Amino acid sequence: MAKKYIDVMDTTFRDGFQSVFGGRVLMDDFFPAVEAAKDAGITHFEFGGGARFQSLFFYLQENAFEMMDRFREIVGPDANLQTLARGINTVMLDTGSRELVEMHAKMFAKHGVTTIRNFDALNDVQNLEYSAECIKKYGLNHEVVVTLMDLPPGCEGAHDVPFYEKTLRNILDSGVPFDSICFKDASGTSSPQKVFDTIKMARSLVGEDTHIRLHTHETAGVSVACYLAALDAGADGIDLAASPVSGGTSQPDILTMMHAVKGMNYDLGGLEIDKILKYQEVLNDQLKDYFMPPEATQVSPLIPFSPMPGGALTANTQMMRDNGTLDRFPEVIKAMREVVEKGGYGTSVTPVSQFYWQQAYANVMFGPWKQIAPGYGKMVLGYFGKTPVAPDEEVVKLASEKLKLEPTTENPLDIADRDEKKTMSYWEGRLKEEGIETSEENIFIAAACDEKGIAFLKGEGPLNIRKISKSDDILCENDKNCSLGENKGMSNATGNYTVVVDGQKFNVTVAEGNADIQVTPVTETAAPSSAPAGGAEVPATVAGAVWKIHVKVGDKVEKGQEIAILEAMKMEIPVEAPCAGTVSAILKNPSDAVEEGEAIATIS
Repeated sequence: MAKKYIDVMDTTFRDGFQSVFGGRVLMDDFFPAVEAAKDAGITHFEFGGGARFQSLFFYLQENAFEMMDRFREIVGPDANLQTLARGINTVMLDTGSRELVEMHAKMFAKHGVTTIRNFDALNDVQNLEYSAECIKKYGLNHEVVVTLMDLPPGCEGAHDVPFYEKTLRNILDSGVPFDSICFKDASGTSSPQKVFDTIKMARSLVGEDTHIRLHTHETAGVSVACYLAALDAGADGIDLAASPVSGGTSQPDILTMMHAVKGMNYDLGGLEIDKILKYQEVLNDQLKDYFMPPEATQVSPLIPFSPMPGGALTANTQMMRDNGTLDRFPEVIKAMREVVEKGGYGTSVTPVSQFYWQQAYANVMFGPWKQIAPGYGKMVLGYFGKTPVAPDEEVVKLASEKLKLEPTTENPLDIADRDEKKTMSYWEGRLKEEGIETSEENIFIAAACDEKGIAFLKGEGPLNIRKISKSDDILCENDKNCSLGENKGMSNATGNYTVVVDGQKFNVTVAEGNADIQVTPVTETAAPSSAPAGGAEVPATVAGAVWKIHVKVGDKVEKGQEIAILEAMKMEIPVEAPCAGTVSAILKNPSDAVEEGEAIATIS
C-alpha cells in the first residue's frame, strides 16, 4: 500500500524569517538558499505577505513586490507560492477599505502569488467574505483559515472544539469560496488531543476531497506531537521550516518531521533527506552573519500561560532590546493572560497578538490599565469585528473614555470605506505631492505602510538589520554601509545612546566623521504644577520615535495636556505636559529617535 502523500509547505522564507529575525533578512542574502530549496525538490513555499510585507519597507528598504517577482523567477512557473493575509486587514495592521482589500488581491496576483492563506484573528467570518471574493476574482487559490490557540489555564468560553466547529460551520454557511482549509495556531499552544479532535471534526464536515492542513509553531514545545495528531486525524498538509530558522519560535524542522514519521504511512512531500541536508547547508551559510536572538531557538513552558505567537515574540523582544526594556519581558508575558481574558479571546495572531502585547507592555510600564493601547481599545470596542466572547465591561468603558470612541457593531469595512486615508485617491494625491510615480504598486505601498511607505519610496527610510562582525562580534545596525568584517569597533555606531555611570544616566550622541561625542546628564526631577524659572522640559516617557507633535512654540498648555505622541513597540505613547505654561521650544521633529527621559519640548 502506497504511503499517503502529505503536502509540505516550506515556511522558511516568510514565517521562518519572521519568527527568528523579525522578518529582517535581505533578499540577496537568501536567494541562493531558495535555489537550493528548489534543487531539493520543494515546490510549495510561503514567500511573502503577513509581516514580511511591511518589514521590507520598514526595515530593509526593499520592495516586497520586487522580492516576490525575483522569487518566482528562481522557482519557476509551476511552484505553489503562498502568502499570508489577515482578512480585511490584508497585509496592514489596520482595517482596509474595500478598494484596498481588492487592490491587495490584484497586486499579489500580478506579482507571482498562487495561493493566499486568509485568516481573521477574531474568527469573525464576516471579515473573510469580501477578501475571499477578491482573492478568487483575480484567479488565486483561497485557503480559508480557522485560527487556534489554547486559553490560559482557568479561562473558558472559546477555543475548544465546539467553538472551532461553530466557526467552520459559519464559513460553510456563509458561502465563502475556498480551495483549502487551514487550522492555524500562531502561538503553538493547542494540545495534540485538541488538534486531533478538531481535524476529525473538520473532516466529517467537509468530506474527504477538501484539502485540510495544520500550521503551528514549536514555541510551546508540542508542535511535532500536534502535527502527528493532525496527520492521524486525516490532515493533508503541514508547514515546516529549514534550519537555522526552524524549531524554537518557528515551525518544526523539515528533517525533524521526516524523522518523526519514520515507519509511518506518510510521505512528506516526496522529500529526500540528503537533498534537504544540502539545502540546509546553503541556508545556514547564507544566514550565518545574522544576529540570532537566543529566545528564537528556545521552547518556553510559559507560552501557554500568555500566549505569545512565535512570529511576534522575537520581533517584540528585539524592540525591547532597542528600547532598553528587555529585562521586563517576563513581566509582560505574565501580564498577557489578563489582557487576553478581558479582551474577549481573540486569537493571539497578528494583529490581535500585537494588541495583546501592546496592552500587556503598557500595563507593565505605566501601571495596570493606566493606558489603553489604541489597537487593543478599538478591538474591544468592536472596530475590528466581533470578538469570540464579550470583552470585559470595565475595559470597554475605559477604552471608550481613553480613545473617545463609542462601541460599535458596524461592519468594519463600512467604517473603513468612510475613511479618506483608506482610499486609493488619497494616497495617489500624497505621491503626487512628493513627486513619486503613481503606479498601483506605489499607491498600495503607501496605503499599506502609511508615511513609512512614503519614506521608502523617497529613499529616506532607515536600514535596520542585525548582523554580527566575524572579527569582533560587533552588532551592526542602522548602517547602510555595514559590511561584515569591515566595520571595526564602534567606528560607524552613529546615533543616540543612554549610558549609566555610577547609577547616573547620560544621553550620548555619537556623530559620523570625526566621531564627535556629546554627553548630556539626564536629570530626573519631580514635575511641578507650573513651569519653574527657566522652563521645564517635556520628557519622553519611553525610548522610541516621535510620531506626532501637537503643539507649536507659543502655544499655552495645561498640566497633563497631550504634547506629542511617541511610537514605541508599535504603540502610540502619549507625552503629556508636566506643568502648565507656554511652549517655548520644540526640540524634536517627527521621526526623530528619542531615549527615555530625553526632552521633546520645553515649557516656560
